Amino acid sequence: MRQFYGKSEFGDLKEAVRGLSNPQFLMLFSNKDQFDSHVAELEKLYPGVPSIGCVGMCYDTRVVEKGVGVIAFLDGVQAAVNVLEEVSVMPVKYIERLMQDVKAVNGSQENTICIDFCAGNDACALTTIYSVLKNRGISLVGGTGDANKVSANGRVYEDSVAYGLVKNLHGKVKAYKENIYHQMKDYRFIASQTDKARYLIGALNGRPAKRVYQDILHISDEEVQNQTFKNPFGKLNGNDICIVSIKEVVGDALTCYRQVNDSDVLVLLQLGDFRATVQNTVRTIQHEFPRISAVFSINCLFRYLLFSQNHYMDEYLAEMGRLGGHAGLVGLGEHYNNRFINQSMSCVVFE
Repeated sequence: MRQFYGKSEFGDLKEAVRGLSNPQFLMLFSNKDQFDSHVAELEKLYPGVPSIGCVGMCYDTRVVEKGVGVIAFLDGVQAAVNVLEEVSVMPVKYIERLMQDVKAVNGSQENTICIDFCAGNDACALTTIYSVLKNRGISLVGGTGDANKVSANGRVYEDSVAYGLVKNLHGKVKAYKENIYHQMKDYRFIASQTDKARYLIGALNGRPAKRVYQDILHISDEEVQNQTFKNPFGKLNGNDICIVSIKEVVGDALTCYRQVNDSDVLVLLQLGDFRATVQNTVRTIQHEFPRISAVFSINCLFRYLLFSQNHYMDEYLAEMGRLGGHAGLVGLGEHYNNRFINQSMSCVVFE
């Protein structure tokens, strides 16, 4: 298979897809103002080709903050695309669509990936999707788009999750997740006084959450929000840790970018040597995939901001570019199998 990446800083879709013919799967990344028109135009240019899209920034060797970008897979993939609607209420109502698509693609853990773009309520959407995928061992990577919109097969949907099941006909696929944070000392908390709807943590170990965070890190109220770049929380998930980004202070409570429930066990994380971590990820992928056709990744907006502040973003994309054919999305949240994660990178590699 091959991966195509095209872009236009000025939102010219025809410029972005120049040279692209006979795609077998398409991903569209557009801006808020042009998303609807780009979705319709892409369908006219490539009628009937399975496609998904969202509002968001994209990249290969550099980031396109506005405009439009297109990633296409061709020469050896089979794809099925659909949506689960009413994601904020009950996406399981539409699960039969996914079950039929999984059956049609007839993929396996070795050769198939599910890529999804979500408009919100990610944890519920992922639980729903993965309840079907796990029966075949199919992995998932994806992310959250902006503007509460996604697209599938030339139509725009609100309050939905769009997915593409992609089968590599000539090789294997594998999903990866990268975490540039590690646990800080032995801090461990039991969350309480949470509000699921607002993603709010009221207390940690029985004390006001904001005060606990401030006392440990010796920071002011004004510093709390940006401190998450260096010290997010981590939610224990078996042997894994899912990063929980802090959004803002609400009184003595903290709101986050993912849900925390009463009695959840949290740890405090600190930023590690991200350059070394990225280099290790690249080495691992190169070792496991001597022949790489494509790499599609989703990087958190907070990683993009952190890397940019440290003048590392261009170097990061060059490092990932060593894998060959690397392109991706800057997401507002990242997906890895059944996990909704923050401040992370997830990706899929195609042989």
